[in-house]
Amino acid sequence: MRKYILLLPAAFTLAVAACNSGDENTGSDSRPNVLVLFSDQHNKKVMGYEGHPDVITPHLDDLAGESIIFDRAYCTVGVCTPSRSSFLTGLMPRTLGLLSNEGHTSVMEEAVSMATIFRQNGYNTYTFGKRHVSGAIDEGWDVKKSHMYKPGDDDDYVRWIERNGYAMEFAEDWAAEFGRGPRGSATWDSLFPTADLGTRLSKLPEGFTMEAYTMKETVKMIREQADSTSPFFCWATFYRPHQPYNPLPRYMNMYDVSEWGEGTKFGDAIKMPPNFYEPTENLPPLLQSQRNGGNKVWNMDKAFENEQLWRNYIGAYYALVTEIDHCIGEIIKTLREEDIYKETIVIYTSDHGDFAGNHGMVEKAAAGQNIYEDILNVPLIVRIPGLEDGGKRIPELVTLADVLPTLIELLDLEVPELGHPIQGASLVSLLNGTGGPDRNYIVSESWSQATVITKDLKLGIMLDPTRVHPNWDYRAFGDMLFDRSEDPLETHNRIDDSSYTEQVKLLRTYYEAYQKRIPGAGKQERIRKITD
Repeated sequence: MRKYILLLPAAFTLAVAACNSGDENTGSDSRPNVLVLFSDQHNKKVMGYEGHPDVITPHLDDLAGESIIFDRAYCTVGVCTPSRSSFLTGLMPRTLGLLSNEGHTSVMEEAVSMATIFRQNGYNTYTFGKRHVSGAIDEGWDVKKSHMYKPGDDDDYVRWIERNGYAMEFAEDWAAEFGRGPRGSATWDSLFPTADLGTRLSKLPEGFTMEAYTMKETVKMIREQADSTSPFFCWATFYRPHQPYNPLPRYMNMYDVSEWGEGTKFGDAIKMPPNFYEPTENLPPLLQSQRNGGNKVWNMDKAFENEQLWRNYIGAYYALVTEIDHCIGEIIKTLREEDIYKETIVIYTSDHGDFAGNHGMVEKAAAGQNIYEDILNVPLIVRIPGLEDGGKRIPELVTLADVLPTLIELLDLEVPELGHPIQGASLVSLLNGTGGPDRNYIVSESWSQATVITKDLKLGIMLDPTRVHPNWDYRAFGDMLFDRSEDPLETHNRIDDSSYTEQVKLLRTYYEAYQKRIPGAGKQERIRKITD
């Protein structure tokens, strides 16, 4: 075990001095390890410590009790690849040219990743599970094992599950959304039926899910690293609670969802979201289409005729969150067993959220909106060894792009020359209570909708995506304005309310200032590639 003293003076400068029970410095690297626990599509409110009435998350609750909690943390766009890329580089999606999951730009090759920075500072770097990034953003790993087959990786879940003889069970899970097993293995080409709301129970044995794979590899790494003279940086990333929603029976049985199938009435065991029956016409066009049955995987029209289907989905979503919670508990237990928990920074966050039944919606509908709190507001809890403010909640506006500059300042990391300067802001002054980034607003931006977020207001500006995504043009629906101080469920669009005219004008000037301040090099390159 590497021993060190973590000093946290008033100015919260992180100082580490190697020691060995009072002996002279042994020459080992005394900086703390960094473990980022990362999920996909975790609605921030679906956790026990957030006061959720049903979900079971004891280990995340314990971690939050030892951590700083950022209540107003937002993803820079409500979809996987650009959000993850922004997190790993500190760059905004418009600069990267990633405003949806598709596309590749030169900026993605020029960016310097979080892993690269840590490795150049003497850290051993690991990643296990879903990455969903590419180019230089995915460089810097000493060991990388993905959830799906990816050339150049050391191993992956697909090959592991095949070696263990459970390929077809997982293929049936995967097909709940996609209709067939995952690509990359000819063994899995058999067709399977999709499932209403992408939901059905998994037939995998315990310990063989994608979440268990991430846990297993992370635990193995921790045990191997326990006596290392070098610290580690690990991005342990879970695929769930992203769809397809395939919980193990063990976790589904923790939630009273009655029986699966037709005819069962929705009871009181799982509470329906209070805005579940929001009128369809309130929602942007793509969400309206899905509500009316436009997506034949979700079959939402069928689900509104049989609430048991919604009960299955919501219960399955909670069950997947609980499995992730279990895996995190096992990982933290291993840190304790190896006596390195007290020298490890632990962060938990997610790339974006899931409606989880709010607004009567399933998954994230990212092509059709980039405004709702269920999708944009993400969990961000940061545990720093020796910090005495465990459970402290910070209300200031922050983004996932702020995590990298925060770690750089916190650990005094040397940063190579950057062709594209980091655009996120360090949160160290918020952590130590001495201030914070001077922000009146933040922006989350996709191809179809940019949302300006202030303390109380959210202005969703419908954009012109036609040069890149012609089917995502929702300008005819109009812009959207929510006053969360009066409407926390975001069911009343105030855009035509004359009492908000001046506020809307101000938020539009904020977006104009953001566009001028944040270069759109990658965005313009992406447009040129398509239109040339």
